[in-house]
Amino acid sequence: MRNALRAPCPACKQEIEYIYQIAHIPYFSEVLIESATCPCGWRMADVFVLNEGVPSRSEMTVQGEDDLSVRVVRSSSGTIEVPELGVEITPGPASEGFITNVEGVLVRIDAVLDTAVRTAEGEELEHALALKERIALVREGRARITLIIDDPSGSSAIIRDPGDAAAEKR
Repeated sequence: MRNALRAPCPACKQEIEYIYQIAHIPYFSEVLIESATCPCGWRMADVFVLNEGVPSRSEMTVQGEDDLSVRVVRSSSGTIEVPELGVEITPGPASEGFITNVEGVLVRIDAVLDTAVRTAEGEELEHALALKERIALVREGRARITLIIDDPSGSSAIIRDPGDAAAEKR
């Protein structure tokens, strides 16, 4: 079910359209997806799991190109960690949930590193470039990482096989 609501943009007060849609992720849960964009540049997108549960932890070893397509659902309260990269993505006041795959998570991390590369110098620049290289190796199936999602609301998961969704949410 897709609904639209017109309301003011919180940044510039121009009236814009907010889209709300309920979707069902097979073997997982119903989610509410909301999004809006404004010509002023403000944007918002979030995913809310409609059936919250107990705190959860999902973990997987990414060791080949096939693992890049594994589904990742992160609610706005979920923390993503990749210990081998020293990366921890923690929720904050403007945190947004998303549905993607393992490669999508790596692309998000890589995009943050692109910003660091443009502004960093010395050791910080070398570190950012080394992390980008490691991510490229993982995406080529030539390096391993561990992807972990902890969520106090139980609304995030790594879903390798939709039939195993319950097993992945531990």
